[in-house]
Amino acid sequence: MEQQQATFAAGCFWSVELAFQRVPGVIKTAVGYTGGKTVDPTYRQVCSGRTGHTEAVQLEYDPAQVSYKQLLEVFWKKHDPTQVHRQGNDVGSQYRSGIYFHTLEQKEEAIASMKEHQSHLWKKIATEILPAGPFYMAEEYHQQYLQKGGGGGKQQSAAKMCTDPIRCYG
Repeated sequence: MEQQQATFAAGCFWSVELAFQRVPGVIKTAVGYTGGKTVDPTYRQVCSGRTGHTEAVQLEYDPAQVSYKQLLEVFWKKHDPTQVHRQGNDVGSQYRSGIYFHTLEQKEEAIASMKEHQSHLWKKIATEILPAGPFYMAEEYHQQYLQKGGGGGKQQSAAKMCTDPIRCYG
């Protein structure tokens, strides 16, 4: 089976990317922007809230090693999908929760997964499920940011199966 793509948004893309980097079967990750109207936006433009983009992670994965359903589980565990336009202290439409499907099978799995997770929550899930649109790579310094040490200079492991806590810092 060929490699497939998946795209998720769950708040600050740095920690979301690291969570997916640790998953066996995930071959490549990239952080960037999707869901907006500006062509090839910059981080500063996205943070202004005027482009309509969300910070997202696009990944390539080997479905023989990891299923889309397993990737959805990582997504749901990584954030609070009931928060609207925020995750923790990060506030703004660029931090919204989203699943951007590349195939009809992904769409169906995403909807079923959301219904399953909703049954265990008392607040309504705010995650958007939309077709994957243009994905614009974020600036190079954002790529694998936490693995490289982030703003604090302390590298975090992207090793497969690593369970170290993920710390997000600018």
